[in-house]
Amino acid sequence: MKILCVSDHIDPLVYSTQIKDRFRNVDFVLSAGDLPMEYLGFIAGSMNRDLYFVFGNHNLKKLGLFKGHTSNYDIEDSLPHPALNNYYGSTYIGGRIVKTKQGLLIAGLGGSMLYNGDENQFTDFQMFWKIIHLVPRMLWNKMVHGRYLDILLTHAPPRGIHDRADPPHRGFESFLWFMRRFKPRYLLHGHIHLYDLNAQRVTSYHETAVINVYDHYVLNIPDSGERTDNAVQIPQSQENSESQQIHREDRA
Repeated sequence: MKILCVSDHIDPLVYSTQIKDRFRNVDFVLSAGDLPMEYLGFIAGSMNRDLYFVFGNHNLKKLGLFKGHTSNYDIEDSLPHPALNNYYGSTYIGGRIVKTKQGLLIAGLGGSMLYNGDENQFTDFQMFWKIIHLVPRMLWNKMVHGRYLDILLTHAPPRGIHDRADPPHRGFESFLWFMRRFKPRYLLHGHIHLYDLNAQRVTSYHETAVINVYDHYVLNIPDSGERTDNAVQIPQSQENSESQQIHREDRA
């Protein structure tokens, strides 16, 4: 299974008349935020693929269209559903969990760390409570599907992994707890711009591969949503990426 991931930057390789041919084997698309809705609409319409997204801390003009809809739905059973607000051919999953047609369980947590009080910025405590609201559905997933989650889609990175020291680009500590407790196979984020093609994109943290999907990144994963072992397998991508094992003491 192939997933086209986009974030933060309008990529001419994606925003192209060749998009359908270039990414013809992609099953669906994920956006980690800070992109105009018109760009997402172009991708969804040109590729004729499902697109799921979260908002970042920029390009929030259309955020009001999607506010207040935080229910959980099985996409395969519920589309079209008015509460999903499928504008621009793109489905907002901030604060909710969806099950895709391919059987993957995906949660979305958008926004960045609070730094100037603008919209869609949160303290770590506020983000932790957003996570708590997802727990009932994840417990249900564990009982029914045998796993809590496959992918956590965020805008900001976890604290200490791919983040930076300045307040706007600092990661969330609560994401570290999330990964230790609920063990998603992947955490996909944006927010941290990469201008060096050799810059590190992929880091292993416990059982989760944390991937910076800035610009665009094609994620190749097994077709089955089931976890086959307890080890993180660093995914293959059309991008050059390196992996680094994070060694730190777990925090309660």
